[in-house]
Order: sequence, then C-alpha cells, then structure tokens
Amino acid sequence: MTTLFISDLHLSAERPDITACFLRFMAQETHAIDALYVLGDLFEMWIGDDEDSPFLQQVKQAFKTLTDAGTPCYFIHGNRDFLIGKRFSRETGIIVLPEHTVVDLYGTPTLILHGDTLCIEDQAYQRYRKKVHNPVIQWLFARLPLSYRIKVGDKFRQSSGKNNQAKSQSIMDVTEAEVIRIMRDANVTQMIHGHTHRPDIHNLNIDGLPAQRIVLGDWYDHGSVLVYDINSYQLETRNFNAPSSN
Repeated sequence: MTTLFISDLHLSAERPDITACFLRFMAQETHAIDALYVLGDLFEMWIGDDEDSPFLQQVKQAFKTLTDAGTPCYFIHGNRDFLIGKRFSRETGIIVLPEHTVVDLYGTPTLILHGDTLCIEDQAYQRYRKKVHNPVIQWLFARLPLSYRIKVGDKFRQSSGKNNQAKSQSIMDVTEAEVIRIMRDANVTQMIHGHTHRPDIHNLNIDGLPAQRIVLGDWYDHGSVLVYDINSYQLETRNFNAPSSN
C-alpha cells in the first residue's frame, strides 16, 4: 500500500489549471492508498469556512468522495490557510492535525509539518505569524463581514508577493539548526514538510544517526506528489496537460 503527501497547491479560482490537475489527481490516484496527507497551503488564501463558490464546492466534493470511500485524509495548516476550521473539516471529512505531528510511516516515525516554523531567520514573517495565530485576533477576524475579509485577503496576497521578492532566498529557506533541534525534540530521524517550494531529499546527521528531510514541491507549474510505500519513497510531478483517463 501507499501513502501520498501533497502541499502548496495554492488553489484559487484564478488558476483553473492547478485545480484541474488536483481534481484529476484525486479522481485517478487516491483509490487504493492508505492515506492522503495535505501539509498546508492547499489554498492560495482562506479567509473563513463561510466562504463558498462553485470552485470551492468542487474541491470540497473531491475530498468528501475520498473520505466517504473510507480513505483517511489529514491536513496541517499552512501560512495561507491557517483559518481552515471545523466546518470545512465536517464538510470534507478531512482530519486536521496539530502543526507538528509525528506519524508512523510503515515503521518509521516521521515528523510532518507545513514548514514555515523552520524558517526562523525570516524574523519579520515569524512576528507576523505570531500575531495572526493569536486566537483572539482570529476570533475577531472571523466576525468581520465576508466581503471585508475577502478584501483583506486580496491585499495580503499582493503585499506577500512584494515582500517575498525583496527577501533573499536564504532567509526564506529553513534553518538547518532549527530542523535538527525540532527533529531531536520529536525523537525522529525523518521529517516531511512543504512551504519552501524547493522539493528535495536532504540527508542529515543527528547525534550520529543518519536522518532525512523530505521537502514537498509546489503546484505552480506542475503537480507535485510524494509517493511513499513500505519499500521506498519518491518525489514525483504531475503534468497540467495530462489527459483524463475517463
């Protein structure tokens, strides 16, 4: 059997090519798997579970079809969709996990997370993250009119893109010392995360033991999937223009 991991799809109504690739992936590749893990930034922006549209209904239905068939699907919040809540979970059957979770992958304890908490050199982002994860701020934001929250989300997307362009690539990547510290604290030698959009498999050494950090890719130019089974694991891509098998 196989477990699949995806992250950083950044789904939005403005990118139907990504949505089509995702829906094809869900329809064709998730029938005979042990589980699907979505490690954050499923959406380009999430401003509340009360937002609805034909685009969102398509995405929700794809997850509901999977979970109704008995396949578990797990989700960890990203930096773009940390407001996904209980209503979305009920409507899709997705199980929301804590931001740092250890899972057993065929006998290998593995720490899974979105990955933004590893980028500690980006101090401006970490300050922002601390503010928006404040439960009081989230409670107040959720009670603003939906139309206003949509405008706030649009402004955030624009400012986020400009800010990232001004930052060095090294600042936006993970800090290896932080990776090792978190893996040591979790007592694991394997980590899977997204966020950085730099798919790769990094070999580490933690207290004399070999360790791996597997980084998932984004879906801006093509789909990206980690296929993990009892014997091996591999980062794979999915072509946006692949024909449907139906």
